[in-house]
Amino acid sequence: MNISINTLSYQQSIDRVMEWAKEKRKAYICFANVHMSVEAYRNQRYAQIINKANLVLPDGKPIAIVNSWLNKKSQERISGMDFLESLLSQSHPVRLFIYGSTEEVIEAFRNRVKNQHPHINIVGHICPPFRALTAEESEQDNANINAVNPDIVLVALGCPKQEKWMAKHTKDINAVLLGIGAALEVSSGRRKRAPLWMQQASLEWLFRLVQEPRRLFKRYLVTNTFFMYLLVKHYLLK
Repeated sequence: MNISINTLSYQQSIDRVMEWAKEKRKAYICFANVHMSVEAYRNQRYAQIINKANLVLPDGKPIAIVNSWLNKKSQERISGMDFLESLLSQSHPVRLFIYGSTEEVIEAFRNRVKNQHPHINIVGHICPPFRALTAEESEQDNANINAVNPDIVLVALGCPKQEKWMAKHTKDINAVLLGIGAALEVSSGRRKRAPLWMQQASLEWLFRLVQEPRRLFKRYLVTNTFFMYLLVKHYLLK
């Protein structure tokens, strides 16, 4: 499907990102789900952006299953939502910066972190406008991020915008960039997550569809169906 998924255990992925953060390595991490996979199949440039990432992790349960099938090796699901919670649970201090989302979500997330994870330091945030930034605005955002010296930047712009932003700016920001999508909304308590049984049954998309039917119906109807078509096509052409 035009993208390569890293084959790592959940703990290996956490350890690697934390090591890079400690080293102040310039890197970006993508969490691949069905939507991202289909977008990459349709857009070669977007596929290249994902494949240039330092890590591409199987965010969706279907992606983890397909990865296990294709590589003939068991692959855990490594979702952005779970990954974020693991970062917050680190035993040592971590400096986080947030790029994207809304002031309301960030404030709720900040309050939760302050109460439950006081060793995590949210050193700043930027909620960019819903338009293309000028070169001067982008340079100023990068300078503001670097000025507060974060270990990790949580990028919550949504797919595919966040992956494009990370690829464009990773060389200018002295931190690990983590494309977490809607994970910030869930972690902040502003959005509910599917129960565990739905996550394990690859039905988390259905839970989200029920929450936002008008916005997500077309996406899931088209992308999920097309994803299944690609799997059948691959199987028949093996």
